[in-house]
Amino acid sequence: MNTTWILVAHRGGARLFENLGPGKGLQLVEDIPHPEGRLKSGEINADKPGRAFDTFGRRHGMSQEHEAADQISRMFARHLCNKLEKARAENRFGKLVLVAEPRLLGELRGALDKPTAALVGATLDKDLVGVENRDLLRHLDGVIPL
Repeated sequence: MNTTWILVAHRGGARLFENLGPGKGLQLVEDIPHPEGRLKSGEINADKPGRAFDTFGRRHGMSQEHEAADQISRMFARHLCNKLEKARAENRFGKLVLVAEPRLLGELRGALDKPTAALVGATLDKDLVGVENRDLLRHLDGVIPL
């Protein structure tokens, strides 16, 4: 199968594209919004964190903000991987390219099942979600056959 799917993702959303071969360009398969990923850390846990004492008896605030943001990011990566795994099982693509900022890219790699991970032909650790669809091809030069 010559179909390549390109997932362009960041924590606030993702776009899934299809390339049918050299000279065929990119076709948008799905736009996947994730508004929860756009929340600032303070908006995720609106309650004030608790207070605790460290081993030296100093009082300090406990932080859950980063943990909540990481959890939301991991859940979104899992959601995206579920979509990719389902499409792979339906033979909708033969090759997969993952494009995301480094942290999310790592979460995607870790969340893919083995059969889908085996189809990953390339990865690009860039946040290209803000790039217009028509301009994506020049960022993917060398990653997919143009």
